Amino acid sequence: MENSHQRITIEPGKRGGKPCIRHMRITVYDVLGWLASGMSTADILADFPELTPEDVQAALAFAADREHHLVAFSA
Repeated sequence: MENSHQRITIEPGKRGGKPCIRHMRITVYDVLGWLASGMSTADILADFPELTPEDVQAALAFAADREHHLVAFSA
């Protein structure tokens, strides 16, 4: 199985260096926002046919991994 993080690319000059899907201008945060607003994966794929189900899954995996690495600091 392909490592889902290989689908996520970060380029300093593209979308402010935010993580994007396969060198496109669609960011991980775009995908997460669409999912959070209630769009299904099928809805996203219908609106953005350049994406694949694996791209959506990779965005979720990337976000989960980032969340896993967050460290809480006490004030």
